[in-house]
Amino acid sequence: MKNLAYLSTFFLGLLLLSCEPMEDIHAEVDAQSSVILGDVAFTMSDEDYDQLDLGYGNFNSVADAKDMIPGLLSSKYPVWGEGSSALVTFNIYAPLRTERSLEVYRVTTADYDANPETARFNNFDDMDQIYDFLDTKYPNPTNRLLVSLTYKFYDGSVNTLNNGFLYNNNTWNFIQGFTDDEYEAMGEGFPNFSSEDEAEEKIPLYLKEKYFFKNRDAGTIESIMYKLYVTDVDDVDEDGRVNDRTTYSYVSYYIYDGVDWGPYTNEVQETVQFGHDGEKWVPDNTIKYRLTSTDIALIESSFEIKYPGPADNVGFFGSFDRRSGSSNYWSDEMLLEAFNVVLDKNNPTAEDGQKYVLTFVIYNGSTVDESMRVIKENAEWVFN
Repeated sequence: MKNLAYLSTFFLGLLLLSCEPMEDIHAEVDAQSSVILGDVAFTMSDEDYDQLDLGYGNFNSVADAKDMIPGLLSSKYPVWGEGSSALVTFNIYAPLRTERSLEVYRVTTADYDANPETARFNNFDDMDQIYDFLDTKYPNPTNRLLVSLTYKFYDGSVNTLNNGFLYNNNTWNFIQGFTDDEYEAMGEGFPNFSSEDEAEEKIPLYLKEKYFFKNRDAGTIESIMYKLYVTDVDDVDEDGRVNDRTTYSYVSYYIYDGVDWGPYTNEVQETVQFGHDGEKWVPDNTIKYRLTSTDIALIESSFEIKYPGPADNVGFFGSFDRRSGSSNYWSDEMLLEAFNVVLDKNNPTAEDGQKYVLTFVIYNGSTVDESMRVIKENAEWVFN
């Protein structure tokens, strides 16, 4: 009877001692089972910006976006864990000032004659000649002075051009304008537009044709100077009146989306990748990449002398033999050598700090996927 009482007391104590650790184990298991590995790519919506209290639908800088987007990702994907990634596209506020010309000038014969390089033919044939002229004509320009300049330029033949030159930070900056013929091609009876709305409607269509055979990447911004016939409130023609009408020049900006041109709305798109480090979302440059048949062929040819058996085997089957007892075994160190060859071929300009998650097919008794993480350090790919 005494022994029975002793055993009862023993098991009761064991139960009490075991209760709390078991709860911890279950909690840990539940936590692990609730973590999901996910990948997503999306462009932020109005609702996303609102959630971050960004009513204007943009960030002030990429740095601000990197600080704020992790919180958004935690909210959108609360159960995603380590190894998850998100490629997020967002807007950055990047305003460009629209200028109105303060000087309108047509180069005269006397101007050409004043320079020995242009005196003989009375035209420019080199952009440096134009900048030299501007420095002489406007020796002390105010910052952001815009000169709408009409001049003759020889490039196989002599053409009369009207382009803008904006003085900014001690430098003259060229701004593309339109010739009289180009205004006519856009349906204008005079070398100007009737309204700003008309300019914004016609210029993108003309830019698409103008740059059709010239390489322009998506996101390219072009500054364009165009002319309007408006009330001369600033007496640009210097006739002493401000209630007459004359031609003013304006600068506006247009952005290329890869297909069409459109008015630049003071926003540019940026894309940043974020990764989950097990605790939180952080900006991450990790590239997830699956080895291709081309990569396997490269590995086979690169290691056929150093590792003839493994190289021939992976080239034939397309999978790395990961059975440690096999004569065709690929060790971790051998795989890292192979990855260096592949990544140096595929991404030769990768900078130190670039990360990859490489997925490849292995054979370990059955054919399955395996993944390894690498990072570039001191110009070499190492395990991360």
